[in-house]
Amino acid sequence: MATASSRERFKGWLIAAEVPTWVLAVVIYACWFALVWFHAEIPWWLLLPAGTYVTAWHFNFQHEAVHGWRSIPVWLRCAVVWPPLGLWFPFEIYRRNHTIHHRNARLTYPGQDTETLYHGTGDWAKYSFWWRGLLIANQTMLGRLLLGPFIRWWKLLCNDIVPLFLGRWVDLAIWARHALGVAAILWFVLAVAEMPLWQFLLFFIFGGMSLGMLRPFFEHRWADKPYERIASVESNWIFGLLFLWNNLHIAHHLHPTIPWFQLPKFYRENRSELLGLNNNYVFTGYGVLARRYLFKPAFIPRHPEA
Repeated sequence: MATASSRERFKGWLIAAEVPTWVLAVVIYACWFALVWFHAEIPWWLLLPAGTYVTAWHFNFQHEAVHGWRSIPVWLRCAVVWPPLGLWFPFEIYRRNHTIHHRNARLTYPGQDTETLYHGTGDWAKYSFWWRGLLIANQTMLGRLLLGPFIRWWKLLCNDIVPLFLGRWVDLAIWARHALGVAAILWFVLAVAEMPLWQFLLFFIFGGMSLGMLRPFFEHRWADKPYERIASVESNWIFGLLFLWNNLHIAHHLHPTIPWFQLPKFYRENRSELLGLNNNYVFTGYGVLARRYLFKPAFIPRHPEA
């Protein structure tokens, strides 16, 4: 019978070797492959949520690779998550932008926080009535899930793709590699697995993008103190595993290198301190957020100080 010390050593080895993360990588890619390969045998009402979940899961897996895997070389962790299953954005640019986002003192500030949904007062005044209305609708949960992907794709087109054609080639190599990855994914999906394009785009790409926007829906809001701008959503294990427990977002921003599989325990053991830091900015699940903000804007995305 194994002694307590030997069990602890084995547990320590599992953590140090990032075994849970490697298992997660195998599960995500195996599930994606199986869903695409056997799509014709899977009823649409099962393929839709499964494809949506797995694609969003991969987005969150990419997020974990930005921060974690401390025992794994950067090039290897990037290679593992690099395949663009969701098609829409190069991991290398996401990694760069998300690192900037973690400057906690500048959270929510337009032009300084790369993931903020706030707009500067001057810019807001210049927007058309319709664009302001669309941005406000995007602050409802229903709007975020239905309109959010299109708004994100529009910003991607304006901020990243159009500049490439206007001579801003600093990220040209990144986009070229991304295009090759997208081509390989589409070749496998359309030519090898013979999945209809509309089905892949709706069930996997749009669905995954939409579900992936649920976690950051009310993750950050303006407040005077930086940590009071960071929420915590204490959800069930289905969403917890999907988001790799980054829904406990105050813990993630305070200690971003904690492995995803250790976040729940860290949060439980330090909950009072964490909620003290963010002034009890906490929700007891996404159902609570839906009841409050399904049709009501969580906030008007005009920054009060920018």
